[in-house]
Amino acid sequence: MTATLPVGIELEIFYPSADGQPVAETYDHLYALLTTLEVLKQYLADRQATVLGNQFLYYAQGFPKLRVAPDVMVIFDVAPGGRDNYKIWEEGQVPTVIFEMTSFGTKGQDEIFKKTLYEQLGVKEYWLFDPKGEWVEQQLRGYRLRGEIYEPIQDGRSEPLQLRLVIEGRLIGFYREDTGEKLLIPDELVQVLRQEVLARQQAEALAEQERQRAEQERQRAEQAELKIEQLKARLRSLNVDPDTIQ
Repeated sequence: MTATLPVGIELEIFYPSADGQPVAETYDHLYALLTTLEVLKQYLADRQATVLGNQFLYYAQGFPKLRVAPDVMVIFDVAPGGRDNYKIWEEGQVPTVIFEMTSFGTKGQDEIFKKTLYEQLGVKEYWLFDPKGEWVEQQLRGYRLRGEIYEPIQDGRSEPLQLRLVIEGRLIGFYREDTGEKLLIPDELVQVLRQEVLARQQAEALAEQERQRAEQERQRAEQAELKIEQLKARLRSLNVDPDTIQ
């Protein structure tokens, strides 16, 4: 006898959040991934957006094997915060910008399969960053969606993010288009914080020195005034009016 499910009841489909594979190929790839993730999270902290790193992107409801795990993806017009995975049909938004930290070993998947998939999904920008410079010329390559087709990005800027991208060693440097200000990576933020703490301590030390000098001047003035009063008192004891002395 064959068991059947009542009409309208479907088995719940499981969408895994992990597959047991390593996050990145090498330390350089991992560092580039985590740094890009953190920089963009801080940049978009006050926006209606989320930035996810190495988490499954499910793009076909009912087909959990149809998934990809972008290294970093930025999605606008969704609730901020992390997710264990991202299902396009639940969130209602396709990622706007995707970054892949590529290598010679992932070249085919990144440049052919993922590029085609992201193009078909309507991802506005797709960036390939090669930290070790194994196959991407000048380490960074970007594609921007024009209509339904990806075109190479020639101006080194991300239109949706309004950022200029610059290669800085084995990392991507991000600069605001409106101010030219660099988005600091965590190590740089720590250094700036240390400098600001040191500057505050130096300012406080100088202020304390000024306070001590002012206090010393006040005490000297009081001592001088006391001596004057003492001299006046001696003059009065000699029947000399001190106010007549010029």
